[in-house]
Amino acid sequence: MELETILRDFGFVLAFVVLALLFGLIAVFIPRLIAPRTVGAKTESVYECGMDPFGSAWIRYAALFYLYALIFIAFDVDVLYLFPVATSYVRGGKPEEFLALAVFVLLLVLAIAYAWGKGVFRWKYEDL
Repeated sequence: MELETILRDFGFVLAFVVLALLFGLIAVFIPRLIAPRTVGAKTESVYECGMDPFGSAWIRYAALFYLYALIFIAFDVDVLYLFPVATSYVRGGKPEEFLALAVFVLLLVLAIAYAWGKGVFRWKYEDL
């Protein structure tokens, strides 16, 4: 390739990156410029969907819930991989593709069984 062609192609990428950064910076700084600067009890309070807040916003939250969140994210990503594979298999797949899909699903099942065996899905109310 010629140097001019390479520079032109990377010029488009550079222009795209500069525009993306510019839009991001505009989205951050325009509200800062036009937002009201008053500080008071209303602006410092916690917003609870239009309701007056009661109690403290700093409550004790069980750290065990992160295990559910991690498992949910892992399986959500796995499902994202399963959809394209399943749709390509519907159009007429080979047995090797089905075997690969079956191994993938088996690994997911084994991951659930392992987490269940380690007691991830079970805790006492006192632990919360």
